[in-house]
Amino acid sequence: MKRRTLLVRSGGIVLSLGLPELCFGATILNVRIWPAPEYSRVTIESDTGLQVKHLLVGNPPRLAVDIEGIVLNPALRELVAKVKADDPNIAGIRVGQFTPTTVRLVIDLKKPIRPQVFTLTPVANYQHRLVFDLYPEQETDPLDSLIAQSQQSTASTANAASAASRASSDPLAELIAQRIEKSDGSKASPGKATASAASTASPAASGAAATAGSAGPAASASAASAALSGSERLIVIALDPGHGGEDPGATGPAGTREKDVVLKLAHMLRERVNDSSIRGTSMRAYLTRDADFFVPLGVRVQKARRVQADLFVSLHADAFYTPDPQGASVFALSEGGASSSAARWMAAKENKADLIGGLNVKAHDATVQRTLLDMSTTAQINDSLKLGSTLLGEIRQVGKLHKGRVEQAAFAVLKAPDIPSVLVEAAFISNPSEEEKLNNDEYLNQLADAIMRGIALYFARNPPLTRVRSTS
Repeated sequence: MKRRTLLVRSGGIVLSLGLPELCFGATILNVRIWPAPEYSRVTIESDTGLQVKHLLVGNPPRLAVDIEGIVLNPALRELVAKVKADDPNIAGIRVGQFTPTTVRLVIDLKKPIRPQVFTLTPVANYQHRLVFDLYPEQETDPLDSLIAQSQQSTASTANAASAASRASSDPLAELIAQRIEKSDGSKASPGKATASAASTASPAASGAAATAGSAGPAASASAASAALSGSERLIVIALDPGHGGEDPGATGPAGTREKDVVLKLAHMLRERVNDSSIRGTSMRAYLTRDADFFVPLGVRVQKARRVQADLFVSLHADAFYTPDPQGASVFALSEGGASSSAARWMAAKENKADLIGGLNVKAHDATVQRTLLDMSTTAQINDSLKLGSTLLGEIRQVGKLHKGRVEQAAFAVLKAPDIPSVLVEAAFISNPSEEEKLNNDEYLNQLADAIMRGIALYFARNPPLTRVRSTS
């Protein structure tokens, strides 16, 4: 009799908790949503792996997901409120207890999507993760977007010819001329400094530009106008803010996240690139991510190649396991071993980004995988070293350098075989004083200016290849 009473009382306790608070399988620990135009990600983190079934339904488009072996808890309910109104892909999320041991999740979509549903095993600070990557069926061509932006920018000014004529009084051109004169010991004018970097839209335009050089500013402006009338040679700079989304990167002593700092720096640098030109030839910056979302390492390389980038600059904030190291660094790819043990350690750390950010290995594009395995050419590495050395020369004007030369190691993100590529570590976020600098807009603006000067100086000495990009 006494035992029966205890059971009844225990049963009363169980019932008072209510079914939604019970968990006889996995426990949901956290939920996150990462919206972005390229794709939206939903992450459900749990203490053990989850078993799921999903079904894509049309008209209206939605993704139905059954998560087995769990009951609805407060953490999972939070998904409903985490959907942002401006999410490009997700209209809303509904959750409910479908059976006593199954939770049904319905993701209402704003457009048709191609879902990727996969699980990730524990890594870093994460436990088991269930991930939904929602890719729009209709992708936007990034190169078309860049060309459209350039056309809008050109339309807002007088015309491309006036931009070419302004190059002779461009403050940036003046500064580059001074840098060349100082380093080469030659008498250089702003026109001479930028002439070597002038890009043409066609072989015919190339000849016209050569003739214009001796025929005066009017002929030069006319040639530039003719060259850009039907098609435009954009100088594209791929800016790659490291980490993002599920991958915060390094975290400073005061809690500053690397992914936030480098995205801010990339936005500053984008403004400078888009406002610049090389002898009337438009420059456009392309960001591998322009918001807080995860991009796999190989996809970053693939994106740069899709927009036919002339340079690839990956932006990071260094970290070490002690707070003492400080100063900015620039890295290039190595054909052989790393140039130092520190460079090898840094490359190994950065190459773990895919594990932390959450890569769907089964669906990873074969082209992307081949890109990562490609051996970059000796010419690409040599050009990368030139770019890196030029950037270091400018960065030293605004802050301390960790190493006075370009370091080399096997960074996966630098493996574009046809694009000069460098990785810039802005400062050591693990150093308290440098973390403070990374939170200072004045320092970030000075650093963005220095990187922009380095890019312009590199092109003044190393003209980009002639390619035609149609604007039609």
